[in-house]
Amino acid sequence: MVLKLHGLSVSISTARVVACLHEKSVDFELVPVDLFACENKQPEFLTKNPFGKVPVLEDDDITLFESRAITAYVAEKFKETGHDLIRHENFNEAALVKVWTEVESQQYNPAIDPIIFEFFAKPVVGMEPDQTVMDASLEKLKKVLDVYETRLSNNKFLAGDFYSLADLHHFPGTFYFMKTPWSSLVHDRPHVKAWWEEISSRPASKKVAEGMNFGEV
Repeated sequence: MVLKLHGLSVSISTARVVACLHEKSVDFELVPVDLFACENKQPEFLTKNPFGKVPVLEDDDITLFESRAITAYVAEKFKETGHDLIRHENFNEAALVKVWTEVESQQYNPAIDPIIFEFFAKPVVGMEPDQTVMDASLEKLKKVLDVYETRLSNNKFLAGDFYSLADLHHFPGTFYFMKTPWSSLVHDRPHVKAWWEEISSRPASKKVAEGMNFGEV
């Protein structure tokens, strides 16, 4: 069975999973879910994810939701193919991958996500962005990026000198952020900038970016 991924290519969460599937060289079918038409709130979709969010992955007899859980599943199930995203042969390196995937989830994403929502998503539905929310989030993001700058001054990537799931999880949100007027927060930190240029130049990242045209909607 070819994996079925229900989602929207412009969605950060969907893009996170698509990037992982490409890195692992796994065939899949992207089943579009029109969030703007609220297809994710329809009964058929809610049987797959009762919380009504994309993405959802169907694989044989299992259905999964929550993008980071899906990428962990894909990286583990297909650990022998494509790029090793979880360092499954090195216990310490694998532990560091888990640490920095948690950092992305608990520190980086909460800072950057409101900026993306206000700047890109609200105008699409005719709402005005809230600059106060963006300013507060930018201050949080600066502090996180300062930590990253220190970390990346000693390591090429977040978990070490190897590209992993920790770096991949950052790609979609950062891709959109770099299209905002505040991309200098990345450019002004040389090690963060070098890291971003490295992860965004990967073939899988470039392939995912082709469908991430939210700012052009």
